[in-house]
Amino acid sequence: MTPLKQQQNLRAGKIIRKLKTHYPDPKPLLHFKNGFELIVATILAAQCTDERVNQISPELFEAYPTPEKMAMAPLAELERLIHSTGFFRNKARNLKNLAIRLCEIPGQGLPQEADELAKLPGVGRKTANVITAHLFNKPSVIVDTHFKRVTRRLGFVTEEDPGKIEKEVKAFLDQELWTPFSSLLNYHGRYYCKARKPLCLSCPLEELCPFIDKNSQPPPA
Repeated sequence: MTPLKQQQNLRAGKIIRKLKTHYPDPKPLLHFKNGFELIVATILAAQCTDERVNQISPELFEAYPTPEKMAMAPLAELERLIHSTGFFRNKARNLKNLAIRLCEIPGQGLPQEADELAKLPGVGRKTANVITAHLFNKPSVIVDTHFKRVTRRLGFVTEEDPGKIEKEVKAFLDQELWTPFSSLLNYHGRYYCKARKPLCLSCPLEELCPFIDKNSQPPPA
């Protein structure tokens, strides 16, 4: 590891320690009871809020709680149930195709490697890493919208492509820190380092952040 990457690794460790005091339990905000529900919910969360997915998922999983049942679901009914999550036609096709594919896997178990998960219908790299991190407890760098924004503002990455960002982070960060770093920066992007109006003046990372366009307005009371 180069001296620069060593410095990045040390700074990331400081950031993780600071953020843990603010977010002691940065677990997924999506509601799920098993791996099937987690992968479906994560697919639905693309271009949609977790809150909206959590609102519609109880009815969806009551109707189609298993891959077998979802594989047999009429496409129009899936579209109706997930309509409010956006891009519902494409998502419904992906969910049905995913369920069919899972039915073909012995035991209907999910693959445990991100590269294999990413081959499933509707499953991109981000979703695959969510599954490996939070279902199989494997170190994973989860590049969602929040993580991408915060890592760029903190000066850790320069790339725009999520796959390249994942590689950049893995190049300097100790493997055991991949998942906590991802989860904590996701939370921080939601609650402080927001896209339009980051709460820089009250940010616990203010001294560690080189972001030049810091918000000069105080946070709301």
